[in-house]
Amino acid sequence: MEQNRREFLDALLVSTVAGGALLGAFPAALAAGNLGVEEAQGGWDTGWGSRLTGRLKTVFDVPEIEGGIPVWRASIWAAQYEAVLRIPARELSTALVLRHNAIALAMRHEFWAKYGIGPAFDAKHPLTGASSDRNVAMLGASDGVGEPYSNFTLDKFLERGGVALACDLALRVLVTPIVERVEGVPTERAYAMAREGLVPGVILQPSGMFAVMRAQEAGAFYFQAS
Repeated sequence: MEQNRREFLDALLVSTVAGGALLGAFPAALAAGNLGVEEAQGGWDTGWGSRLTGRLKTVFDVPEIEGGIPVWRASIWAAQYEAVLRIPARELSTALVLRHNAIALAMRHEFWAKYGIGPAFDAKHPLTGASSDRNVAMLGASDGVGEPYSNFTLDKFLERGGVALACDLALRVLVTPIVERVEGVPTERAYAMAREGLVPGVILQPSGMFAVMRAQEAGAFYFQAS
């Protein structure tokens, strides 16, 4: 099993991005719209669309955990475009939408450990397939994930300027009940604690659907990453 996973990941790393995997961009008339750097509507941060700039913009839609590998894909494509097509990083921008079960990938390591997120979501280590008590999208050398894969983690993605978005519906439906059960607190207090457990830099959105549509409105190609 471990050998098969490593062979798959090695193939993923060296292969070029398949043209058929990227769907058509949102209509140019809408993509040209100004989403506003400081825009915030209805209490939500909606100004992140202005950070999707450059020659090629993409949105990676992640509904499943799959060992955190879908998060890696959001960085691998840009590395391949730089290496193969010689397009500089400044011309490539990515939005990453964590929704449905993948909302677990938006949570801090400490949150995973405290609330048993790994077992609750049946999350597995990307290389060994073992159960994990740490966010599998942010595992490094000390967790048995070395380079180049450790460069494609969620925290590294954010450091490079990637836009990570989390689905509020999934946070309420899938994560909040876990906190409520463990802490024995009212639902709204549990929800507030769940929000506090988000990885710094991840932007909460009304839903994953909303986030994907806003990214396409900003001119991003769509890619279903899991």
